[in-house]
Amino acid sequence: MPRTPVPLTVVTRAGVAPPTETNGDPTNNHVIGNNGKVLLLARNAGSSTARTVTLRVRNTVDGQSVTPRTVSVPQSASRYIGPFPIDQYGTQLQIDVDNAELKLTALTF
Repeated sequence: MPRTPVPLTVVTRAGVAPPTETNGDPTNNHVIGNNGKVLLLARNAGSSTARTVTLRVRNTVDGQSVTPRTVSVPQSASRYIGPFPIDQYGTQLQIDVDNAELKLTALTF
């Protein structure tokens, strides 16, 4: 199945309302259009354990895949993650989550 898209909200000087969170989809995972200025907010809605967000790197080094970046989000906490340079992460940022308790929001400017 295709990855679940996370809407990208453009922040302006006029101001924008906080966007609706996208529920974590550990089966299909997620994708965000990446312009190199994306900021991802990952919120762990669970109160029992830390959860992991995995960011897929699109590059290879000497023909070898690069290990994805992982970010631990503590229980009942949030983490801002980014930006994601296009030459490293591509124009379609692929994000994996280990649990539906993770809630994602994507912002850009």
